[in-house]
Amino acid sequence: MTAQTSEAVMSTHLSLHKEYLQACQESSHPENPFIAHMLEEAEKADITRLTKGITLKIAGNNRLVPVQKVTDEDFRMLACIISNNTFVTGLDLRYNVLTDVGAEHAAKFLQENSTLCYLNLMFNDIGANGAELIAKALHRNETLLHLRMTGNKIENKGGMYFASMLQINSTLEKLDLGDCDLGTQSLIAIATVMSHNKAMKALNLNRPILYSQEEETTVHTALMMKNNSCLMELHLCKHEMKNFGVERLCHALYENCSLRYLDLSWLAIVSNNISGKGLVALSDSMKTNMVLSYIYIWGNKFDEATCVAFSDLIKTGRLKPNCTDVDPYEVDGHVYLAELSHGLKRHYYWTPSYGEVDNKYANASLAIGAVAEHL
Repeated sequence: MTAQTSEAVMSTHLSLHKEYLQACQESSHPENPFIAHMLEEAEKADITRLTKGITLKIAGNNRLVPVQKVTDEDFRMLACIISNNTFVTGLDLRYNVLTDVGAEHAAKFLQENSTLCYLNLMFNDIGANGAELIAKALHRNETLLHLRMTGNKIENKGGMYFASMLQINSTLEKLDLGDCDLGTQSLIAIATVMSHNKAMKALNLNRPILYSQEEETTVHTALMMKNNSCLMELHLCKHEMKNFGVERLCHALYENCSLRYLDLSWLAIVSNNISGKGLVALSDSMKTNMVLSYIYIWGNKFDEATCVAFSDLIKTGRLKPNCTDVDPYEVDGHVYLAELSHGLKRHYYWTPSYGEVDNKYANASLAIGAVAEHL
């Protein structure tokens, strides 16, 4: 980077806080001291980091500084001053009070900005109308790689807008729609379009609102897993799966060659209710699918067939002892499983595990911490 380029970047960078105060003054909008403080902090970033881009972290749950949660109008002011800045590549606005009006500002920002790669809007108050605006903005956006909508109750209608977006957008790689109250229709729609999506690498569909006992969503998800060759990470926590649904996913794993992490857990409780039949099916799938490397099964309904199956996986080396939470032992000719303390590698709020690693499959895993009660 030349001295002239460094000077230009620094000049633009240092004007950000000043521009925010000026924009608030010109619009007669009171300054949000939290935003002002975080912009000041951003100005302290090393110049070498600026050339690679920075993430403005204006999360409303910040415990280190006094927080005045970001409102829709606050976001409008912020978006105005960063829409043309090339060094802001990430924006973290989680746990604020943005509504569908704020989503409208976000949509406009996504249409105008050409550098933002990461946008975190988790746990605001955005609904279906806001979801429509953001999803439609992503029809044309070719920059954003990672979007988190976790906890915004966009419901089934909002989920349908994102399903439509996934048919068109070929850039987005990570999408988090967990805890958004998605319904059966939107889950099926997303699974259907994901069968042909070639860009997405990580998808979170945790905790939908499901009323049917027929597991239609799981069937469509299994079909997607058979056809999709790009998705590396899939989260399906709290989908109320039974043995039938788990078996369908196991059959899909026989043909899937890309998935590294599949999370079927229900993390609100310690154990789950998958019986021996489902667990043996999981062990069988690992004999064919050589991508998955981690599997956590403690707290399910183990029978002797389960114990023997997982003991064999460990003895043959297909499942490494440090890649599971069970340890086989034998008493009077019968095989049992003891609990190990490795535990789940993840928590609900999801950080993708894929990427450059020494072992090609080192992060591949299946967590079934708590699947819903089986029939």
